[in-house]
Amino acid sequence: MVVYAPILAGSIRIMKQPVQLLGISNAIVDVLAHIDDNFLQKIDAVPGSMTLIDQKRAHEIYSMMGPATEMSGGSVANTVAGFANLGGSAAYIGRVKKDQLGSIFNHDMRSLGIDIRLEPGSDGAPTARSHILISADGQRTMQTYLGACMELAVSDITPETFGAPKAVLLEGYVWDLPEGPALARKAIDIAGSIGTTVVLSLSDSFCVERHRESFEEAVRNGVDIIVADDDEVNALMQTDNFDDTLEALEKYDNLFVITRSELGSVVVHGDEKIEQPASAVDAVIDTTGAGDAYCAGFLFGWVNGHSLAECAKIGTFCGTTVIQQVGARIEPGLLDDYD
Repeated sequence: MVVYAPILAGSIRIMKQPVQLLGISNAIVDVLAHIDDNFLQKIDAVPGSMTLIDQKRAHEIYSMMGPATEMSGGSVANTVAGFANLGGSAAYIGRVKKDQLGSIFNHDMRSLGIDIRLEPGSDGAPTARSHILISADGQRTMQTYLGACMELAVSDITPETFGAPKAVLLEGYVWDLPEGPALARKAIDIAGSIGTTVVLSLSDSFCVERHRESFEEAVRNGVDIIVADDDEVNALMQTDNFDDTLEALEKYDNLFVITRSELGSVVVHGDEKIEQPASAVDAVIDTTGAGDAYCAGFLFGWVNGHSLAECAKIGTFCGTTVIQQVGARIEPGLLDDYD
C-alpha cells in the first residue's frame, strides 16, 4: 500500500496524490444573509449588482448584517466543493490570510476532503469575502472585498503544487490578478506537458470584455473545455445573438458548455450539439452559484466517463437543486436522488 503524505515547503503544502479535479481561483469566503430592500437602500447598493469594496467598507457592511452563513466561496471554489460532495477527488490552489475567515475557508474545504495546496499567508491583506445579500425574490446583491486572493502569484503554480489531476479548472477572474495572466499561462503549460485537460470558466461577460484577447489566445492554445453562460460566450465570440454564436463556434475544436438559465443549456463540440432543457422548480430561493453547481455536475460526469448528454443532465440536476436553497453548496448524497 502506498501512503501519501504532505510535504511542507514554506507556504506551499505539496501533495503527491493525484486527483480528478484541481481548481485555481480567487479564494473568497461567502457571507450569506437574507435582507429586505431597505437594507440595500441603507448601504446604497443596486439590487442584483456586484460591487468591489475596500477593507473598511467590508467591516462596516459585516457589522450591519444580521445572522449570516459563512462558507468557502468564489466561483471555482464552489465548483470544487460541489464536485467533492458529489464523490469526486479534488484539490485547490488559492490565497487566504492566516485569520478567522482564512481558517473558515480552509477548514470548510478540507472538511470536504479537498486537498488545499497552499498554506495561509502570515503577511498581506486579510482573507477575501463576499457579502451575498439575498432579497425576498431570491436575487443576490454582492459586496465583495478581494483582499488576500489578489496575492496569488506565478510562484504558487509549480509542478509540485499542480500535481497530476485529470482536469484543472481556471476561472476568468484569475486574469484580474496582478500576476493572473502569467500564472494562468503557467498552469495551462504544465497541464499540456502532462496531459491534464484544461477547463476555463469565463466568470462574467464584463470579465470577458476586459480580457477577450487573452481568453481567445488561451482558447486557441491550451484550453480544452469552456464553461460559460450565453452572454459570456457571446462576448468571447463578439456576436450579438446566440444563433450567431453557435455559427462562430463551428470554427473551434474546443468543447463549449453553455448555460442559458430558463432555456437550459447547450453543449457544442465540433459537429455535435446537445440541447438540455431546464427543469421546472417550485420556487427560486437563491440563485447564488447555480452555474458553479452546473459546472460541478457536468465535470463530475465527464471525469467519470459519461456521455456529454448525460453530463449536461447531471449539471442541470445540480444547478436546479442549488437554486432552491440558500447558498451555492451541493450537499453530499445529492446524486442519490438522481435518475
